[in-house]
Amino acid sequence: MSNALDTRLAGELDRFRREGVYKRLNFLEGPQAARAHMEGRGEVIILSSNNYLGLCNEPEVVAAGKEAFDRFGAGSASVRFICGTLTIHRDLEAALAKLVGTPSSLSFMSCWNANEAFPGTLLTEHDLILSDQLNHASIIDGLRLAKAITKCQTGVYQHNDMKDLDAKLSQASDRQVKMVVTDGVFSMEGAIVNLPDILTVCRKHGAILVVDDSHSTGVLGATGRGTAEHFGMVGEVDIITTTLGKALSGGAGGFVAGSNEVTDYLIQRARPQLFTNALPAPVAAAGLAAIRYLETHPERVRKLQDNARYFRSGLLQLGLKPLEGETPIIPVIIGETAAAIRMSEMLLDEGVFVTGFGFPVVPQGTARVRCQISAAHSRDDLDEALRAFAKVGKRLNLI
Repeated sequence: MSNALDTRLAGELDRFRREGVYKRLNFLEGPQAARAHMEGRGEVIILSSNNYLGLCNEPEVVAAGKEAFDRFGAGSASVRFICGTLTIHRDLEAALAKLVGTPSSLSFMSCWNANEAFPGTLLTEHDLILSDQLNHASIIDGLRLAKAITKCQTGVYQHNDMKDLDAKLSQASDRQVKMVVTDGVFSMEGAIVNLPDILTVCRKHGAILVVDDSHSTGVLGATGRGTAEHFGMVGEVDIITTTLGKALSGGAGGFVAGSNEVTDYLIQRARPQLFTNALPAPVAAAGLAAIRYLETHPERVRKLQDNARYFRSGLLQLGLKPLEGETPIIPVIIGETAAAIRMSEMLLDEGVFVTGFGFPVVPQGTARVRCQISAAHSRDDLDEALRAFAKVGKRLNLI
């Protein structure tokens, strides 16, 4: 029995299909890896995963999750202050704080939850928070919640524009706390924040800097410690949020890492902490195993970085124009959303699974096929993917 809502949504879905922007789910029959079996397709090369270090199916990581099932059970049963905190959460949080270079960290069910939690919990109506124009949607929603809940001032500065940030902070001399939040690596561009300059501006104005390192942890720096290590500034960022859902095994979970005061206050007052179950112990244990694996295998980070350089160079040699950058996020700009989705469908027909993104994820006219490289990719994987790009690019008159 249909209702007014279903009727409206059905019409919108039909419009998505007509405009060529309808998203179809593809089902994998095994774990994320360099190659995976896709239902109805057979083996495909995965070029659209956040599995940057190839740890999703690393035996040590998987074994740690299985062991935690036996030791701690499947779930945490309630929130941590009500029914007790499992020791695996304490161990994981200590390891993550050490990894990113802060005194303390606190886990959440996702980095989305972490980014929702800190602005609305830590700030008041006397404060200001400024966000980079290209920050992740979770940060944007976190600011909206903070404005609605605490009435703090919010604002946006131009992407990586230190002059604009400086000007906006200069206008906020009446604010008790000034906070600036930015991605470490911007997920749609693959660009790295100008950390030295943004820290200089923040210190000039006494502002707290928050960096979301979700696409940086395990990716940037000689040993994968993230944006701060990339710039030789470990320990200088005030607050870092990050995830277990990408390089650190691809499991669930997010974190706020900062001072002891920050994490303790979040324990006391953050609604996503107070009203949500803790991470399942097997997920926490797999995350901890991924951190320990990263600490003992820095060569995985070097392999990831080498693979990214190789693939970017290969695309350029084909005559395609990926955005410049140093990260394993390599977007190839196509233009219109329908064209990017069409290219991704044609690449999948060639055995390469890579996703096309368009409006509203990215601005109109900048739709792209976003390639994401993994340390698990072999040169044969990358070469085969490049051959598919060459074939499809010629058919679409892109090269």
